[in-house]
Amino acid sequence: MNLLNDQNLTIAKIAPLLRRKQISPVELTEFFLERIQRLQPALNAFLTVTADLARKQARQAEKEILRGKYRGPLHGIPLSLKDLFYTAGIRTTAGSKILRNFVPVENAVVVDRLFETGAVLLGKTNLHEFAYGVTSNNPHYGPVHNPWDLKRVPGGSSGGSAAAVSAALGIASLGTDTGGSIRIPSAACGVVGLKPTRGLVSLDGVIPLAFSLDHVGPICRCVEDAALMLEVIASPAGRSSTNWPQMGRLFSRPLRQGVKGIRVGIPKQYFFDRLDKNVRGYVLTACAILYQLGAELREVEFRGMKDAAPLVGVITVGEALSYHWKWLQSRARDYGADLRERMEANRTQRTVEYLQAQEKRRIYTEAFLKVFESVDVVAAPTLPVLPPLIGQKEIAWGRTKEDVRAALLRMTRPGNLTGLPAISLPCGSTADNLPVGLQLIGRHYDEAVLLRVAYAFERATPWHAMFPPL
Repeated sequence: MNLLNDQNLTIAKIAPLLRRKQISPVELTEFFLERIQRLQPALNAFLTVTADLARKQARQAEKEILRGKYRGPLHGIPLSLKDLFYTAGIRTTAGSKILRNFVPVENAVVVDRLFETGAVLLGKTNLHEFAYGVTSNNPHYGPVHNPWDLKRVPGGSSGGSAAAVSAALGIASLGTDTGGSIRIPSAACGVVGLKPTRGLVSLDGVIPLAFSLDHVGPICRCVEDAALMLEVIASPAGRSSTNWPQMGRLFSRPLRQGVKGIRVGIPKQYFFDRLDKNVRGYVLTACAILYQLGAELREVEFRGMKDAAPLVGVITVGEALSYHWKWLQSRARDYGADLRERMEANRTQRTVEYLQAQEKRRIYTEAFLKVFESVDVVAAPTLPVLPPLIGQKEIAWGRTKEDVRAALLRMTRPGNLTGLPAISLPCGSTADNLPVGLQLIGRHYDEAVLLRVAYAFERATPWHAMFPPL
């Protein structure tokens, strides 16, 4: 079977073939291991390839499926993990020199859940050091390259995961999102990235960046795959939540209900300021398509958001310093220059500034939530710009310039500040074959509606079927 030509590289399409024994987990795993071996030198998407473990898990999955012991849609599915997740017996570096040889003795909760369903681990993916950045230009392991243009960044910090999924080096991946680190690389690489509601997915066993802003979520090739992944990893009570009511088929079942009557909010302020013309055009076209599908479009007010988004930076610095403090005292030179300089420049941040930011966060979250009294989801760009070149420092807006990091974070940080669920999915492609991302934001714990709107748009457009020219 030529998987690429058949466009079967999704969980939704592969899982039934595995269940019906039309394809073997072993055959599938070897297919992806061969692609990793061939394309890794160009992309640098992986830090560790777990070929032996993958083959062992694939053989086990094959035996179980042949015996009629099929565990569910992830059984035999090859995927990867951002190298922030604890994996027992497998090094977990966080993309750092400091943890280069760290080997956990247990798995993160979400990793255990994936393994319990029979998923196959292909490896651990490259990232921005300690997840503290948005380019995935790693000073210790080398930059991740965007599959659509190897001279450009894949976004970050989950850049290796998004690049791997985009280039078919696995069917899906798991990432983390503190200021946009799932959605930013998903938009830059033309795939789907879901940041669930804060607290819906356990952070137990995940190396933190900022503990009150961190989220865990899937990066996939389609919306249905994100729903299937979420059904497995949703576990807010951690290891004890075996009876969590969101588990089962509660996210994928409503996908096909359409958007008739769904109210989609179009922000008047902030989210459509300073946009690349390609981004503006494709996102507004996406909104028009949702209207044609039966959704109701409403303009919504987001006053003051330009003051709210920087709060994520203040909170992130305070919480990151707390985690890294001991290493900053003893191993500061083992950090990459950009991360070390950023943390050292903020070492004098006062506790009162952090606490004031948290109080303002509560106020802005309440204001953001008022928008959802009149709409069900909000539609906006994921990124205001196309993927920048590796090493690029600034974005030009006429006579003014914006730091690349600030630009890439501008649209996604509000989702972390509020803890609201948000998804990025491809909504266009430029003449230079660079993807554009649509961001949808939903109510707390209303992933079912959020995914339903995303799925309706995806099925009405061709963008999810794009493959980079590798």
